[in-house]
Amino acid sequence: MVLDIGGHEVRVSHPGKVVFPERGLTKLDLVNYYVSVADGALRGAGGRPMVLKRFVKGIGQEPFFQKRVPENHPDFIDTATLHYASGTSAEEAVVRDAAGLAWVVNLGCLDLNPHPVRAEDLDRPDELRVDLDPMPGVDWAQIVDVAMIAREVLDDHGLVGWPKTSGSRGMHLLVRIRPEWDYRDVRLAAESLAREVERRAPGLATARWWKEERGESVFVDFNQNAKDRTVASAYSVRPLPDARVSTPLDWGEVRTRRPEEFTVATVLERFAERGDPHAGIDGAAGGLEGLLRLAEELGPAEKAPRAPRGSGGTGRRESRMPLIEVARTETKPEAIDALERWKGAHPEVVAHLSPADVMVDGMRGSSSLWYRVRINLQHVPDGERPEQEPLLVDYDPWAGRTG
Repeated sequence: MVLDIGGHEVRVSHPGKVVFPERGLTKLDLVNYYVSVADGALRGAGGRPMVLKRFVKGIGQEPFFQKRVPENHPDFIDTATLHYASGTSAEEAVVRDAAGLAWVVNLGCLDLNPHPVRAEDLDRPDELRVDLDPMPGVDWAQIVDVAMIAREVLDDHGLVGWPKTSGSRGMHLLVRIRPEWDYRDVRLAAESLAREVERRAPGLATARWWKEERGESVFVDFNQNAKDRTVASAYSVRPLPDARVSTPLDWGEVRTRRPEEFTVATVLERFAERGDPHAGIDGAAGGLEGLLRLAEELGPAEKAPRAPRGSGGTGRRESRMPLIEVARTETKPEAIDALERWKGAHPEVVAHLSPADVMVDGMRGSSSLWYRVRINLQHVPDGERPEQEPLLVDYDPWAGRTG
């Protein structure tokens, strides 16, 4: 099917392909959704280089991440060349209009994953991102409490946070800043914000980078501001069966609304009725002077100890927690299966575990995610802690690759 979107011809292959079986949504439905909310979606992703997260095999399979824009991209797709910390570079897609949104959806993209910089200035972010990531066992009310404290910290330092659901379990606060600081300063500012939120809300929030040290708290993920990181932007459709959407909110809604309320169908109605709650975000850019002063006041963050080199030591970071690793898998269902097998073999250990002690983490590989399953034995009595056993699944995401 060929659509005329804003004067551009956009080809949609297999428009009737069902992408969300539970909701009966087709690829064409998703194209029409993004065209309908384009004003809001472009406010979040427009004019920014974007990693293409492509679900070419459907939402039940792992996506792959494509940094390089396809060579045969249409002329209404701009590009920008990003240089990564690894020393590599990639010419990435830059979407500027509704036709561009439709084009990336046709490639199999559901959510939009832009970098926090504009294509015109790739070295200085104009957005600081606060990702409130709940640990297992944390409910929505606790996330909201932490969001309110983060809002206070931002306000105390001359910045405005714009809340949105992540489209999964957490919440994002988007903070527009003047593009005057490099990535290193922006990340330092975000880390200082996270540490101050933790100081004001001990037990509710944490800035600890290592997952096993967080407990049942909300992790204020400052590392989403590192140079190579992207997050799902506003109005992104997430790969959940209910076609949930990462939805901008105003602060008056944060305590009363829930993430599961916002799906493709309900967001279309909401956007048609009230427009975008983040319509004023571009006019609220602030500076990082206050958070960088806070960084000086707080001093360097505590670093995890490292195993000494020599005598068997690697020099790598050493956990303070009694961890065992269960599996490394290619897909999440394989990880969950391995976890259940381990639980079945160790029922006496499982009885001591809290939700946050069981960690199934998506790890970024070369072009897709892989999964690591670990158990924190901190709540298991010393004499009952199992030793590290051979991994139930030992997937190597870099097998066969060179360089």
